[in-house]
Order: sequence, then structure tokens, then C-alpha cells
Amino acid sequence: MRLATILLDGAVTAALVDESERARVLPYGDAAQAIAAEIATPGALDAAGAEPVEPERYRLLAPIPRPGKIFGSGINYVGHKLENPNAVMPVEPGFFSKFPSSVVGPDAEVILPAAVSEVDYEVEIAIVIGRPGRDIPAADAYDHVFGYTLINDVSDREVQFRPNQMDLGKGFDTFCPMGPWIVDRDSIGDIDAVRLTSRINGELRQDASTSEWIFRVPELIAHASRHLTLETGDIITTGTPAGCGTFRNPPLWLREGDDMEIAAEGIGVLRNPVRLAPRD
Repeated sequence: MRLATILLDGAVTAALVDESERARVLPYGDAAQAIAAEIATPGALDAAGAEPVEPERYRLLAPIPRPGKIFGSGINYVGHKLENPNAVMPVEPGFFSKFPSSVVGPDAEVILPAAVSEVDYEVEIAIVIGRPGRDIPAADAYDHVFGYTLINDVSDREVQFRPNQMDLGKGFDTFCPMGPWIVDRDSIGDIDAVRLTSRINGELRQDASTSEWIFRVPELIAHASRHLTLETGDIITTGTPAGCGTFRNPPLWLREGDDMEIAAEGIGVLRNPVRLAPRD
């Protein structure tokens, strides 16, 4: 199942998207509402009777346009130690927040503020919470996963690496491209063996497998839910592999006109152009 939020004839609606990217509209405002309906009534996401809509008639939006919470995972790939020998590898999951207002969808522009010069890309697989819960045992974590999507954790490194400015450096408007849709948990054979990549202007920058995760899905969910409730539609990212621009020599920062493409097997491809904000 590929659950999306689309703009069709001026209206935002949830839809199921097939392999040909034809969409069948569901009677819900967005994917989060559709997931809630499916949790309440299994089988609610049945669009068999709906007429298919060809892809040229609609526009994909972020599947969860305004998540309640976005937990960003910090260092979570073993490859970080290879590209950055000074990296302190974590002994438990670490999280930062990306703000809901930073979310944009497929093909939406990522806007670089005029004064920013050290903006980076990060391909990440993101967990989409289905059934809510608090203090969830790792053994029960997958019962709370609806599915997975992609997030490009765009980051202003100059701000991020200032003391106590992690959230701000990752929370600029447009700095959280999400999509292209949510693939339900059962459609992914083994989430611990998924290849993911990033390309800038067609050049391969990141290429890794989730087999390199330090903390896997159950550990991330258990840790994130320890002191607060995970709600339907909340997002937990799973970290990014080696290959970001900041650790290259010389660093490779995003620039006006760049084309970003991130992808993961079994989930899809998310593309976003980079634009520079006009100067005042």
C-alpha cells in the first residue's frame, strides 16, 4: 500500500497510489486522517470503487503535511566513524526536533536564506506512527508502526554546530522535504536491509544500507516513547549514512539551482530543487 496526500482540483485529500502512480481518492483530508481511520477500523483504506486519477492531474504533497511531532535521530549509522574519526558513537538513541513548519512535499523548493552558506543534505528513512502509545516496549514497537516514508534532513551546519542550536539549524522553513508517500509496514520485506541513496545533480553522494543502523526501529520507538505519547502521524527519522557534504574535503554545500534526489528501495524517490531566497 502506498498512501499519499495529494492536491487534486484545488482540494487536499488522501489517496492510494498504484505502481503506475495513478491515485484513488480516499474520503479523508490527508494521510494522517486516513491512518487514524485504518487504526480504528481495519480495512477502512479501501479505494477499490474509486476511479483512478492519472498522475498529471494531481500533485503529491508531503504525506503528513503537518506532523504533530518529528523526532530526528542523531548519529545512527556505523559509517559515521569511518568518515569522522572524532565522532562520539552513542550508547542510546539521541533525538532532536524538526519543526512541523519545515515540512514540504515532493518537488517543492528548498529555500536557502540569503545569509546561509553551509547547508547540507541527509537521506533518511522515516517511521510513521500508526497506533499511539507511551512507554512502548521494544518487543511491541512494530505494532505501532503504520509504515515508512523518506525525509531529507536538510541542515544549516553553521547554525547547527553552534552551542545548543541543533533544532534551529535543522528547523528552517522548507528544510524537511517528505515523501513521496507512505509505504505500509507489511509492504517492506526487511526494513533492516534497505538500500538508500542521495544524489545531487545526478552525482551519487550517499549509498548505504539500513543494515548499518546502530539503533533499529524497536529501540528508537521504545526510547522516543519513554516519557511522552507517540501519536498517530508522528514521525521518527532513523538517521543518515556517511556521505553528507560537511565531511567531504572540501565540504560540498548546497547551492542555488541544485537538484536533490533521495531514494530508498521499496519506498520511492523524493526530489527537491534548491533555490536561494531573494535578498531584501
